Amino acid sequence: MKEAQSDVLGFVPQKDIVYNKLLPYADRLDDESNDLLSKIKGNLARAVQFREIWPGVLFWTRKLSTYIRLYGRKFSKEDHVLFIKLLYELVTVPRLEVSMMQGLARLLINLLKKRELLSREDLELPWRPLYELHNRILFSKTEHLGLNWFPNSVEGVLKTLVKSCRPYFPESATQEMLDEWRPLFCPFDVTMQTAICYFELFLPTTLPPELHHKGFKLWFEELINLWVSVQNLPSWELNLVNLFARLANDNIGYVDWDPYIPKIFTRVLRSLNLPVGTSQMMFPRYLTNAYDIGHAVLWISSLLGGPSKQTQAQLTGLFNSITSFFHPSNHGRWLMKLMKLLQRLPASVVRRLHRERYRKPSWLTPIPDNYKLTEDDITDFVESMMQPVLLAMFSKTGSLDAAQALQNLALMRPELVIPPVLERTYPALETLTEPHQLTATLSCMIGVARSLVSGGKHLPEGPTHMLPLLMRALPGVDPNDFSKSMITFQFIATFVTLVPLVDCSSVLHERTDLTEVEKEMCSASAEFEDFVLQFMDRCFALIDSSTREQTREETETEKMTHLESLVELGLSSTFSTILTQCSLDIFKVALEKVFNFATTNIFETHVAGRMVADMCRAAAKCHPAESLKIFVPHCCSQIHQIASNEEVLHEEELDKEFLWNLQLLSEVTRVDGHKLLPYSSDLAQILQLTLHLKCKQGYILACNLLHHILRSTALIYPTEYCSVPSGFCQPITEYLPIKDWGRPGDLWNLDIRWHVPSADETTFTFYLLGLILKPELNRLQSFAEGEQEMSRDDVLQSLTIVQHCLLGAGGLMPPLKGEPIPELVHSMVTLEETTLYTGTKYDESKENYRDSICHVMRQLLHYILEHSEDDTKSLFSIIKIISELLHFKGSHKHEFDSRWKSFNLVKKSMENRLHGRKQHIRALLIDRVMLQHELRKLTVEGCRYRSIHQELMRDLLRLSTSTYSQVRSKAQSVLFTSLGTYNFCCRDVIPHVLEFLNPDNSSVTQQQFKGALYCLLGNHSGVCLANLHDWECIALTWPAIVRSGLSSAMSLEKPSIVRLFDDLADKIHRQYETIGIDFSIPEETCDVAKRLMVTGNPFPKDPIPSEEETSQGVHRQELKNLESGKKYQQLIGDLLNSLSNRNLPWKFEHITIGFLSLLLRDDHQLPPAAVLFFVKTLNHDSLYVRKVAISAVAGIMKQIKMPHKKVPVSPSELCKQHKGALQETEGIVAGDRPDNKWLQYNSNSLPRTQQDWDLCAFVEKTHWGYYSWPRKLMMYAPEEEQPKQKLTREEMTEREQIIYDHFSDPVFIKQFIEFLSLEDRKGKDKFSTRRFCLFKGLFRNFSDTFLPLLQPHMERLVADTHESKQRCVAEIISGLIRGCKHWSYSKVHFHSGLMLIFILLHNIVWIYLQRKCLICRLSSLWEVLCPLLRTALSNITVETYADWGTCIATACESRDPRKLHWLFEMLMESPVNGEGGSFVDACRLYVLQGGLAQQEWRVPELLHRLLQYLEPKLTQVYKNVRERIGSVLTYIFMIDVNLPYTQPTTSPRISDFTDRILLQLKPLTEGDEEIQNHVVEENEVGEQDERTQAIKLFKTVLKWLISSAGRSYSTAVPEHLRLLPLLFKIAPVENDDSYDELKRDAKTCLSLMSQGLLYTEQIPMVLNVLQEIAGSSSWHARYTVLTYLQIMAFYNLFTFMSDQKAMNDVRALVIRLLEDEQLEVREMAATTLSGFLQCNFLRMDAPMQAHFEALCKTRLPKKRKRGVGSTVDTIPSADLVRRHAGVLGLSACILSSPYDVPTWMPQLLMDLSVHLNDTQPIEMTVKKTLSNFRRTHHDNWQQHKQQFTDDQLLVLTDLLVSPCYYA
Repeated sequence: MKEAQSDVLGFVPQKDIVYNKLLPYADRLDDESNDLLSKIKGNLARAVQFREIWPGVLFWTRKLSTYIRLYGRKFSKEDHVLFIKLLYELVTVPRLEVSMMQGLARLLINLLKKRELLSREDLELPWRPLYELHNRILFSKTEHLGLNWFPNSVEGVLKTLVKSCRPYFPESATQEMLDEWRPLFCPFDVTMQTAICYFELFLPTTLPPELHHKGFKLWFEELINLWVSVQNLPSWELNLVNLFARLANDNIGYVDWDPYIPKIFTRVLRSLNLPVGTSQMMFPRYLTNAYDIGHAVLWISSLLGGPSKQTQAQLTGLFNSITSFFHPSNHGRWLMKLMKLLQRLPASVVRRLHRERYRKPSWLTPIPDNYKLTEDDITDFVESMMQPVLLAMFSKTGSLDAAQALQNLALMRPELVIPPVLERTYPALETLTEPHQLTATLSCMIGVARSLVSGGKHLPEGPTHMLPLLMRALPGVDPNDFSKSMITFQFIATFVTLVPLVDCSSVLHERTDLTEVEKEMCSASAEFEDFVLQFMDRCFALIDSSTREQTREETETEKMTHLESLVELGLSSTFSTILTQCSLDIFKVALEKVFNFATTNIFETHVAGRMVADMCRAAAKCHPAESLKIFVPHCCSQIHQIASNEEVLHEEELDKEFLWNLQLLSEVTRVDGHKLLPYSSDLAQILQLTLHLKCKQGYILACNLLHHILRSTALIYPTEYCSVPSGFCQPITEYLPIKDWGRPGDLWNLDIRWHVPSADETTFTFYLLGLILKPELNRLQSFAEGEQEMSRDDVLQSLTIVQHCLLGAGGLMPPLKGEPIPELVHSMVTLEETTLYTGTKYDESKENYRDSICHVMRQLLHYILEHSEDDTKSLFSIIKIISELLHFKGSHKHEFDSRWKSFNLVKKSMENRLHGRKQHIRALLIDRVMLQHELRKLTVEGCRYRSIHQELMRDLLRLSTSTYSQVRSKAQSVLFTSLGTYNFCCRDVIPHVLEFLNPDNSSVTQQQFKGALYCLLGNHSGVCLANLHDWECIALTWPAIVRSGLSSAMSLEKPSIVRLFDDLADKIHRQYETIGIDFSIPEETCDVAKRLMVTGNPFPKDPIPSEEETSQGVHRQELKNLESGKKYQQLIGDLLNSLSNRNLPWKFEHITIGFLSLLLRDDHQLPPAAVLFFVKTLNHDSLYVRKVAISAVAGIMKQIKMPHKKVPVSPSELCKQHKGALQETEGIVAGDRPDNKWLQYNSNSLPRTQQDWDLCAFVEKTHWGYYSWPRKLMMYAPEEEQPKQKLTREEMTEREQIIYDHFSDPVFIKQFIEFLSLEDRKGKDKFSTRRFCLFKGLFRNFSDTFLPLLQPHMERLVADTHESKQRCVAEIISGLIRGCKHWSYSKVHFHSGLMLIFILLHNIVWIYLQRKCLICRLSSLWEVLCPLLRTALSNITVETYADWGTCIATACESRDPRKLHWLFEMLMESPVNGEGGSFVDACRLYVLQGGLAQQEWRVPELLHRLLQYLEPKLTQVYKNVRERIGSVLTYIFMIDVNLPYTQPTTSPRISDFTDRILLQLKPLTEGDEEIQNHVVEENEVGEQDERTQAIKLFKTVLKWLISSAGRSYSTAVPEHLRLLPLLFKIAPVENDDSYDELKRDAKTCLSLMSQGLLYTEQIPMVLNVLQEIAGSSSWHARYTVLTYLQIMAFYNLFTFMSDQKAMNDVRALVIRLLEDEQLEVREMAATTLSGFLQCNFLRMDAPMQAHFEALCKTRLPKKRKRGVGSTVDTIPSADLVRRHAGVLGLSACILSSPYDVPTWMPQLLMDLSVHLNDTQPIEMTVKKTLSNFRRTHHDNWQQHKQQFTDDQLLVLTDLLVSPCYYA
């Protein structure tokens, strides 16, 4: 077939859409597609060579994406590669407008989608252009300043683009990427996240095995070790997991994952955030940073199989441990994650199996045979999942996830999956009391239907369940329960689609070759007829109960309710499916039954009537000839009979019988047109009789009849959807239908029966149009010309008839003709429309009714608008007709969309993902072919805009601005659709819309004004005229919107108008994307375009452009760039002019300023007039305007910033200069090394002189050098090569002068600072980054020019404790520190004499006024700042401490610490000195911490000094200082990480610190008495005893432990373990909040530590400590060991389970504590044991059971008689304890299975019952256990009862039923 096609086409297509070959006109498509493809190739290539991105390139790339939608990838491989290369070049054009880039990128993604079509040999794409694009947009340096506006979707598009290009990166790419991004690895810095995101996105993982050494082997060890060693879930860990999942999936069998499997599963389990243990404490980070389930599932499913089988064992363990969470009685925020896991895992395994067994082999690496999944692997996998899935069926979140999981599991192992589902379904079908159970089981059965019906070798008895299920489902059609009826309809329809309903029982006597199952199926098939009839009875009952009379006689609503319409849909489609699948015999019986029901009753036409008519239509569609034979004559005779009475025709209310027969007739004629012809004369008679009825309901039914007859005869459609091509009419001897149960359709022999209009049908159609349409048009025309009177009702009736004619026969009417409108846009390539053949040849000889309707409608419209504009019903009708005239060719877009959607839903619910290859059922395939036909009809890509369209659009615009709001809104929606259809018509329409907004146009009414605004606003999906991405359009619309504020029709009193302007401004702000100014295309792109014109068939017809044409193109493109720049300037000028009008209302002033703020760009500076405007408005009265101005001026500062020269420096040179040789070591060495020591802060070698400063190489970014050095480091060139810093006013540009003049004006500055220090929203204000950016820009661009003016204000603000004043000065200071990055040493340190003279001259008046301040004004930056900051820190308040923290953190971000040494030294001056009270101390620490945290690993010396300073102060009394010190300690030790390849840090280390602490805590660790918090909260005079000091110290240490738990990257487990005994000693047992801080903190600390992730080697250490504490004398400590153990074991489940010794130790520990002397400890041990058993951490094996049973039998001595002297006798407690331990052990086993009854349970319950009368506390334990058992097993007791013998049940019933009160 391919060969034959390639002969016609001239090439072998890559992959075309197969459904096209099944269309009735398939033979014409090859020529059509070739023609279109050659045009696309020619015009696209020419447009690129003419450098014409718009409209040429964009127009033809859009055509290419339409081509792909219509024909698939129907081009040769050479073309495919060239298209991709061309688009790749275009997407990466440097200055391309982002919205254009996005459109091109989407097409490129589409071209790259099917990666099996192109191998790495065919295509190679460079990675760096994509990286640069990605970096430029997603990490834009100017977006936050408002200089670039990107669409929200751009991130998703770029990521998908990289994913699509990734397989084609060259083999050297991996190494290049590692070199590029490795230097960013610094775990304390945000660059770590960036680097790992890039790795996840870019690293190629599909290289062939022989290139693995150039691929993942370069980085796998490094990254997996990093992942293993990180313990506290930083956000980048998720990206690593996504990368590993992709690596595992692409390279199954090539990566050895075995050593990591327990770790993987432990982390996946942790990531589910399940609630465990008694105290619930979660890190917020664990909730936000959990793994993405999709990637975790992909990873797990890629690890299954292989020689070691370890993954399956762990997976079984995982599901065993979490199964109980799936029980419907459990609910929480974690449930969604579990359900997602359940639904996605089977789907992922099915996908993998498909890839291993059924996918066509391609260039992608195949999976090695010994790693493929074996049959046993699949069985184990399905078995491990069954229990949770069956529990999840009844989950509170609904059964959808479980149904999808079952669908996929049943594809792999139907024999394991389907029987248990059936076991649950049969009882659910019987129950009446639990409808939820029924809907859940039915939706799961629908999922497995196909696997059940097709049976197969694994489940041969499957099909025999089909009939019992169908029969039992019938009662589900229940008039009282809509949702139950809907699921039942879906269930029946699903099963019936798969099975031919043919009675095969007669075969039993004729054939002897049938298997037992087949015999059973044959005999069962005799019941099909019964089923169909019973189903119909059920439907009739449903209809009877929903007639409108019964349900709502009183209410006025004529329409169906939403629920009723759903049921109508369900009923009609199910009935239709049943009849389609019936044999003719059964069909005839059903037809008779439905005919009798329909003709013996009379239904109202709204609810019941529609349902019955639908059933009749379904019958007529299946076998038209048989059905029409009985329906048409009956209905016609009834109608004639009633209509024989003349008066009927003129009655307002018609007879119900008449209407019902008309409705029935109108529905049964929706059948194959060919079969209607015999009744043509009858039908024409009826139409003539009924179309002019007086009764509206009557003539609308008649119009429906007309519409349906015309559609049936004029359209192309399939006439049957049976599941077997030949139908079921063959004799059973030749064809046995049971062989076809569940059989998929065969795409290559689909044998669709098409209805293609015959000549007779077309003649009949035109006869009807001549008979009915023509007279109506003549009437309307004479009415419109004023010759004939018509009432409004008559006009409406005529219009309704016209509309239905158009709807019925629109497919036969050629489109409207007219001259194309010239000169809308200029293009050097042709912009022609594509016409697709859709099976109809237009007959030119017949009248073109579309033109005549159009002509009459326009006349009529103008007549109505002039004479009776309030006839809105007729206007509605005319608007509909105009819409059909413009767009209707036989199908509607919205109908197509909903059919496409439902097709996809059905496909999903019934597809076979395992085998793939389009094995859908036949009806679905036919539907898809039909959708392809509809798609071709609806494709109206790039229609020419002709004069007739222009006229109709003008009419629509007139209607859109007319008097009545409903008319306006209907007309607008048609207008918006048209705007999107015709090329460039917006340019024609905009001026007409804007005319209504023109203030000079005084005749505009308010309605017209509003209508025009709505036209600009657009609807949510279509074009927004106000915001087209084109300079010409925006230059018109934006100024017009602003000027409309002066229009007489505009009134701000009307809320609707105010709201409209708000919406308009809001939409423009939301949708605006920076519009390009530079449209140049580089030369390389043109080379690819040239190649596209000369390679591969079909060759373009257009010639290759000549030199002249090309240079003309280049010239035009340069002109266009210039023009765009001019338009941009002009637009800003227009907006500024509007603002200068004094009458402009304030609202419009705000809108204009908003528009201006959108126009800032990073490639064009703002015109000086706009700069002046924004700088002035910094002191505007309105807060909103000031905010916009601050952002804008910050952006302007960025625009006029002088570029600083950077030079590449080799790191090795730098290191030599700084006396640290660059280490050439093997492998990677990260952390503190000799070669990066010079980067660190060293107080002995700070640059304190000009010479040191010049020699010092400042590296501003903190991450450079930590992990590895880049090849070349970009450093700033020496000062003399940089632009001059301090310019005089004459040297400045115009824009700089404007800013300079304002900011050197004392009055302006005073006002500005006053405004900045006002409060905005009390209590809500935060440090503003906009203002920070403004000041940073000011000090960066103008050096210290304005510092003298600002200084007095800063001094004043710092001394004021008001929060807004403090915040203002904090913003200025942080901007100042960051802005002085390039200041010379003299400026930072002292001023030169020159400077003095300059300032004296400039500010002579100012100095005269402020003589006192002169001295300090001339000092250096830090001499000014240090005193200011000191004052600020002493005046700090609760409201402002966060702002000062932000200020210092922002100031230190990305700055070399040596440059800021003055600041650090000042902050380090005794932060905790008690001056100003504890609060100020805490704040000083907070601010210091902000600065040091930004410096990360580069200030070890400062961290050491700080620690040394803080250690003596750790015994602080005040809680706030303690908490702050705790937080500071976290940051001090943050750098001490345990990561791979990392050197031990030179910063402070936790182990040394812990040693010192433990010495001071000795008094607490040694004593045995309880530790009480008895510290007086004042620093008392005199020396306190060591013990009190130790308690105070310990409180601070606790704060540190809590604070560091979630923040550091690795947990210092060995150090924590040394503190554990103390924590256990202090932590309380009960959950009581009244405890003091010390105990509460200890408890929190334990809870957080127990959740920590442990390395394998740390587990024995922890267990040793726990065993030691379990032997302590305090029972509190022993009790807490158990709670700690519960959480720790669950959160490290698989790590523990992979270490047998650890398991034994845990088990021994729990069993030992079961025999503890303290009752509470014993009970907690039992709870712990029960939990461990439940999550399968421990197993209930024979030795354990025997041990407990032995303990239970411990004899208790008899009670003795009391002697005279003895008071109370005591039982020896040791025996009682042991006996109780045994009982607790058994109890734990029973409680560990709350939802099922394992085989060992009955016996244990019997053993327990013996102890019911033992001494307390044993009796209590037994009672509790039994009552819990009863509570948890009560729901499903009927099933659980089966596990017990009769004797056991008797005993149990006695135990569980409480003794009767009266006994």
